[in-house]
Amino acid sequence: MNATLNHSLGIPGSSATAFALGLILISALLLWLVLEMARSLIRIIGEARQQKLTLAILQTRLQETRQRCREAEMAASGWNGLRKFSVAEKIRQCDGVFSFYLKPHDGRDLPYFKPGQYLTFQLKIPGREKPLIRCYSLSDSPDHRDYYRVTIKKEKAPLDRPEFPPGAGSSYFTDKVKVGDILDVKAPSGHFFLDMTKNNPVVLLAGGVGITPILSMANAIAASGTKREAYLFFGVRNRQEHIHQEELAALAAAHENIHLHVAYSKPGPEDVKGRDYHYEGRVGVEWVKEILPSNNFEYYLCGSGPFMKSLTDGLEAWGVPEDRVHFEAFGPASVKKKAASPSPEQTTRLQKVTITFARSARTVRWEPSSENLLSFAESLGIKIDSGCRAGGCGSCGVAIKSGAVDYLKKPASAPDPGTCLTCICRPQNDLVLDA
Repeated sequence: MNATLNHSLGIPGSSATAFALGLILISALLLWLVLEMARSLIRIIGEARQQKLTLAILQTRLQETRQRCREAEMAASGWNGLRKFSVAEKIRQCDGVFSFYLKPHDGRDLPYFKPGQYLTFQLKIPGREKPLIRCYSLSDSPDHRDYYRVTIKKEKAPLDRPEFPPGAGSSYFTDKVKVGDILDVKAPSGHFFLDMTKNNPVVLLAGGVGITPILSMANAIAASGTKREAYLFFGVRNRQEHIHQEELAALAAAHENIHLHVAYSKPGPEDVKGRDYHYEGRVGVEWVKEILPSNNFEYYLCGSGPFMKSLTDGLEAWGVPEDRVHFEAFGPASVKKKAASPSPEQTTRLQKVTITFARSARTVRWEPSSENLLSFAESLGIKIDSGCRAGGCGSCGVAIKSGAVDYLKKPASAPDPGTCLTCICRPQNDLVLDA
């Protein structure tokens, strides 16, 4: 048959064999070239992926290094005691809420702070015998070197106690403080903050004026240039109480990794769903579960006591580990993490402990159910100065004449030797306080 084919093609036998061998060689060469090209393409794709991965790792390490440098700078360039700041701008955000842009009176750069931290103010209010100590969260990114910003809501009397006066510190800021005024301020502090050395996804939940530290966190993520995913849930009554509405909308529009979800509990007639808010009701875990792909996030909460209790209980029921839930601890109504129940022996011992308030000439038996020494003193009508009630401002510090205390949480800064921060400690044994 080969002879017939060769004859039909007009190719002599030896030439036909050579021709066939040539075809085989050419085919083998082409196959080798194709395989080599495929191998090269696979190698190039692999190298590109490796380079992309290496670049991502380097960017993460660079971000971590920058953050550590900032924190080292903060530790080195923070200030002790009070520093004077001038009010550069006072901007109305919504009903009863103002933002204050504070610039250092000495003109020097400001240290970096951790997003979520607060400033402590010593306010000299006319008519008051002593300065008033108040803490307010920083509400902008830490990357600004020439100003700090706090956003303050005028606290009205409680609905169930209308005879009470409005908040003294917040009223002073919103009603009296004006551009050009000089304020005495302590360095940023607080243990509630977003760890910027990480790149894990986070969920930020805020109610009302609790948006202030949460907004600082969101702004910090945006300023970092990373693609760290952040889901921000914010609940208010309506547009009249929608703090930083334009800034929040612009932040989400400019950064695809920041997902904003706003709930109005009582929308007004002019409030438009889809424009002003996304959900009618309160921020709750059931709504959060509809938005999130899973519960595998870290959660940061700030709001009223009922707001945070509802969310912390809901997250616990959803199976979120306790160490992934962080919340603001300002104010007596804040949620407290569950403490281990004392043993019967500890309870019996604490029931025998006595507290002596030397200046008040009162000696009483300690009540183990009391939250802390400050609230215990207040229940007896003994006045102790206080501010943040979270171990940050130091205004509740009282000298210990004898005895020792146990701290319920780590203070923002170590108290002076021989003193205790009464808002976050309990007696260890019989105690004599200079109060």
